[in-house]
Amino acid sequence: MRSQSPAAAESGDGIHLSAAELIALKPRCNALSLPMNRPAASSLAGAYRSRFRGRGVDFVESRNYLPGDDIRNMDWRVTARTGKPHTKIFQEERERPVLVVVDASPSLYFGTRTRLKSVAAGYMAAAIAWASVRRGDRIGAFLFAPEGHRELRPTGGRRGAMRVIQGLVDWLNPGGGQQHQEPLSVSLERVRHTVRPGSLIIIISDFFNLDEQCHQHLSRLRQHNDVIGCQVMDPAESFLPAGRFPISDGQHSAMLDTYQQKARRQFDLMSQKHGELPRRMFQRHKCGWMVLKTTDDPVDVLGRELRMLVGRGV
Repeated sequence: MRSQSPAAAESGDGIHLSAAELIALKPRCNALSLPMNRPAASSLAGAYRSRFRGRGVDFVESRNYLPGDDIRNMDWRVTARTGKPHTKIFQEERERPVLVVVDASPSLYFGTRTRLKSVAAGYMAAAIAWASVRRGDRIGAFLFAPEGHRELRPTGGRRGAMRVIQGLVDWLNPGGGQQHQEPLSVSLERVRHTVRPGSLIIIISDFFNLDEQCHQHLSRLRQHNDVIGCQVMDPAESFLPAGRFPISDGQHSAMLDTYQQKARRQFDLMSQKHGELPRRMFQRHKCGWMVLKTTDDPVDVLGRELRMLVGRGV
């Protein structure tokens, strides 16, 4: 890979992820604003403390009873002392779960500039984790690869972000032994059965392993959640220059000859299709969509795209 830019200097060698570099993203994520969930998509009310008349988590105060108040919340002690009916007011913590679904398939361990796609995916997921903590949401992760998956249930605060970061470091560093790719639909089905309705789900992948069943699972996820797709791409996947290039999958090496114009045209058509199919699928189901290139600054991309998504009400 080519040398890194100053903005990418904190990203290590661009091949391996470390917890330290993902933790270092936190100050830059304080200004990020995750989109709020819509009432139509969820029964949850967003990540804010709200006062309500009813049973809750924390007692706040007592006040005069008003018609319509729940009699189960009567403050009988204050009522007896004052001679006037009083009711208890509670404060409920309404935190929205945020789930990052991260692909660790073999195709992610590719990169020609700045960093591997797997490292870019890890940076994006960590930035989302810190943005969630900043807003008061709970952050969790669903990490999948051909050999299995790992679920980290949403947890609040710095502890939740650190659990996600450690999971990213464990799963997104090159480990070898990955010989095949599992369809994305298998992972989306697992997510469907584990995610809590009202969640914000951000799927980070290169989407090389799409299949027809993805439509069904994405549609059902979208019925009760907000969903955003993030496609991770390397510049060489959209434009293939003429030349002879050494390539490797970590175990085997070969030379790629791209001097033939016909081969480059075929590659361009395939690349265009690969870029359009997942975008159309997500937009068809009214999901958010963003693209992250390995040469991009993930925090900048996330901030820019989130501002657009929030503006559209996604």
